[in-house]
Amino acid sequence: MVCGAVLVLASAFGLLRAHRDGRLRVKGGAVRLTAADLGGELGERATLVQFSTAFCQPCRATRRVLAEVSGMVEGVAHVEIDAESRLDLVRRLDVLRTPTVLVLDATGRVIRRAAGQPRRADVVAALGEAV
Repeated sequence: MVCGAVLVLASAFGLLRAHRDGRLRVKGGAVRLTAADLGGELGERATLVQFSTAFCQPCRATRRVLAEVSGMVEGVAHVEIDAESRLDLVRRLDVLRTPTVLVLDATGRVIRRAAGQPRRADVVAALGEAV
């Protein structure tokens, strides 16, 4: 009976995590990032910020998606931050896993956030809101 309960709970957790993985959610609060925080310039219209690590396999695919989207939309910058070298920023933004993607508006305010690899369509939709 205990094994069955553990199996059901583990399955429920896995399904919930798979459902939420990579979803760009509205980020509450008034967190703003500057060019000094990012180590690169903010985009004229929006900025896609990616927190990654060297050993993260989904980070590579996320890098490709964000680079493609930023190339498609004029005035959008893509900044990749090594989470291991910027622990101060990771703690400040409560980044718990990589990849974590933040969508910033032109002023640097965080408007969307995703933990995990986001889908291209979700990133484009979030940029539509930011721009």
